Amino acid sequence: MFGKKNNFWSSLFLCATLSLSLNAIAEEKPSKQTVIGSGGFLHSVYFWLKKPNSEQDRKAFEKHLTTFIDNSKYVKSKFIGTAAPSEREVVDSSYTYALVLTFSSKEDQDKYQKEPVHLKFVKDAQHLWKKVIVYDAYNSL
Repeated sequence: MFGKKNNFWSSLFLCATLSLSLNAIAEEKPSKQTVIGSGGFLHSVYFWLKKPNSEQDRKAFEKHLTTFIDNSKYVKSKFIGTAAPSEREVVDSSYTYALVLTFSSKEDQDKYQKEPVHLKFVKDAQHLWKKVIVYDAYNSL
């Protein structure tokens, strides 16, 4: 009988702890409404590599890209990814890499464009891509 009571209280304690932990995690989640904040700037860059199936070119591109992004003074947040498979007509998944950066302001993004690490990335990696498209947006809401 003692063992059953002990299991009951242990299980109840575990459930209560788990519930409190999940509530704390849910409260820590950032709001979806404010992604980059007032005055924020979003810089989306899509790269088409000349040889997208070359492991050597992909590794070289990734090294240049991460070295540059990790050393930028102005980048607030970053996302580096590859095209996700999608069957929807409105999705263009023909690119090799996507780079999405946020900045605190358009002014910071302008400084980033002239930043030595950015200029070095373009110089050192441009031989790897055949096409680049950029979409910039600022928070106007």
